[in-house]
Amino acid sequence: MSVLSSVARRPGEHGILAPAARLDRWLLAVLVVLLVTCAVRYAERHGLDARGFAVLAGALVLGLAYATRGLVRGTTWWPTAWVTGMVVLWGALTAVAPSFAWCAVPVAFAVLQVLPFAWAVGCVVAMTVLLTAAWQRITDGFDPVQVAGPIGVALVTVLAYRALDLETRARQALVDQLVEAQAELAEEQHRTGALAERTRLSREIHDSVGQGLSSINLLLQAAEQAWSAQPETAREHVRTAAATARDGLDEVRRVVRDLAPAELTDDADTAALAAALERAAAESTLATAGLDVAVRVHGAPVPVPPEVAAALVRTARGALANVREHAAAGRVALTLTYQLDEVVLDVRDDGRGFDPAEVRPSGTRGRGLAGIRERATGLGGRTEVESAPGEGTTVSVSFPLRAQPEEGP
Repeated sequence: MSVLSSVARRPGEHGILAPAARLDRWLLAVLVVLLVTCAVRYAERHGLDARGFAVLAGALVLGLAYATRGLVRGTTWWPTAWVTGMVVLWGALTAVAPSFAWCAVPVAFAVLQVLPFAWAVGCVVAMTVLLTAAWQRITDGFDPVQVAGPIGVALVTVLAYRALDLETRARQALVDQLVEAQAELAEEQHRTGALAERTRLSREIHDSVGQGLSSINLLLQAAEQAWSAQPETAREHVRTAAATARDGLDEVRRVVRDLAPAELTDDADTAALAAALERAAAESTLATAGLDVAVRVHGAPVPVPPEVAAALVRTARGALANVREHAAAGRVALTLTYQLDEVVLDVRDDGRGFDPAEVRPSGTRGRGLAGIRERATGLGGRTEVESAPGEGTTVSVSFPLRAQPEEGP
């Protein structure tokens, strides 16, 4: 049962009219009017003898008893006991004074409010039989209308409320299914969001912190090899490794805060992007003996959004890491091209190359090309990889630029 149904229904009430709270007051008002009318009619026709006073007392008790429904709340037994008392009181009063049979209408509605449908039908049928029998007592001869009328009204009422009951149950089932579907959707969105966030963090850590640590490792290895023969070169390697470690520490803090690299937080500084690419190239050159990395910029530099600039730098670092680990290349060219509506970064090496169709998702070492593609897609960009065995590799990523205002004449 939904929250709405559990709030609307009181304990022990199972009828299809139970949630209709305002119906209580109207039923009581109708019953009082009917009791007064029937009592006046009885007094006018039969007088106020002992039996007349008993009938009036019975009418008063039925009215007062009907008004006691809300006195005991929070119990499951009271509604059933109350409606049973109402039916018994009405039956007794009708048996003595058949004109009170009209009070069956509010009493029957009370039955439909409280009892489950099957029990309510049985009770209404019994009330209809009693009502018909009472009218036959005050009728000369057999009047089929007085038999068919109450039965027809009771039958139509029961069928109508049965249809209402089925419709209510179907609607409640749909509401419950909708609530369940919404809960499942929210849970799935939570899982999807958590997975996307883990993927993003994995990619950013791999292409920033991971590549920085790899560069530090290579620089320290080179420093160890040159420590005795070339002490000045070894010191330069150590200084570069220390600077890379400081940058990596800052990068960890920025990844946790989901910020762009500090030097790229202002999209008005177009020189910062090229400088960041130059530093990535210098780190790769120092970390890998015999590797020459050149940076070129084509086109008129325009402001680049911070998140795009950060993605370009991290893509460059990830691509250079792939070159160092897999390509056995001697030369690498980083080309940054500004076009009218996009900025493009090409990383071209002269290494051994590979067949892009045979590339499989990376294992524990990192995310590789998959991380580059995911980053570009997440910012509305695209990635292209051109390679063949023995012919080197070109990794190209492009990102759309924000529309720039046109200059006046």
